[in-house]
Amino acid sequence: MSFSCPLCHAPLAYAENSYACPQGHRFDKAKEGYVNLLPVQHKRSRDPGDSAEMMQARRAFLDAGHYQPLRDAVAQRLSTLPGEHPQSILDIGCGEGYYTAAFAAIAATKGAETFGLDVSKSAIRAAAKRYPEVMFCVASSHRLPFADASQDAIIRIYAPCKGEELARVVKPGGWVITVTPGPRHLMELKGLIYDEVHLHAPHSEQLVGFSLKQEQSLAYQMTLSGGEAVALLQMTPFAWRAKPEVWDALAQKEEFTCQTDFSIHCWQRETILSGEVGPEKLHTDSD
Repeated sequence: MSFSCPLCHAPLAYAENSYACPQGHRFDKAKEGYVNLLPVQHKRSRDPGDSAEMMQARRAFLDAGHYQPLRDAVAQRLSTLPGEHPQSILDIGCGEGYYTAAFAAIAATKGAETFGLDVSKSAIRAAAKRYPEVMFCVASSHRLPFADASQDAIIRIYAPCKGEELARVVKPGGWVITVTPGPRHLMELKGLIYDEVHLHAPHSEQLVGFSLKQEQSLAYQMTLSGGEAVALLQMTPFAWRAKPEVWDALAQKEEFTCQTDFSIHCWQRETILSGEVGPEKLHTDSD
């Protein structure tokens, strides 16, 4: 299994350290082992995704093991879901590869290949250097560079992705595992930033073409050092709301206790029956 061209959607063939399609579009493989499949016209900014500084903070926090229970829970779900002979597993929004590496270990036992995708070049470069067993690419999660019905399972931890794209690339009977914040996720951290802390809304996502088969809540307390708390704040979407005094106060703490609350959902791709709209019809005009 390989990539498809992000410009014309034709299959990409690998030769002489680059990927090329029949139309002549060519994408070189970087020395770190990843491929950049994010054309300039598909970028929303000059350097989208996490910066190198954000990636390093994320790696330090994850390497400390604070989110290992989440990684283990998702990996356990993944180990039971794909069919007997899966071929390809994709981690969308993989960042620096912390979760992807665990998924790749499971995929290897089943003879499947693992792909990691993120819009951040800095994160993908770091991931490819550390986890050569995974094929990483810089690409948009809204325009997945994979063929129709090519993935046995997709994991999406916090990452945005069009439901139409998930339906297009997941095989009938295949799976999507999503992780979203539970109601009380990082309440103590949010309490330092907002005058009034609101619970996350209950999970309400619907994926057209999929059936929700399993769901799980995972919550536990973390005890962090000041530096780890700062790294965690850098990972959150509300970091930009934090005032300088919040960053300083966190950094000076000997301990900071914060709760996690994750919602894990497992969706199975429905089998296409006669008369149904197949995934190739699910592209939107904005693709």
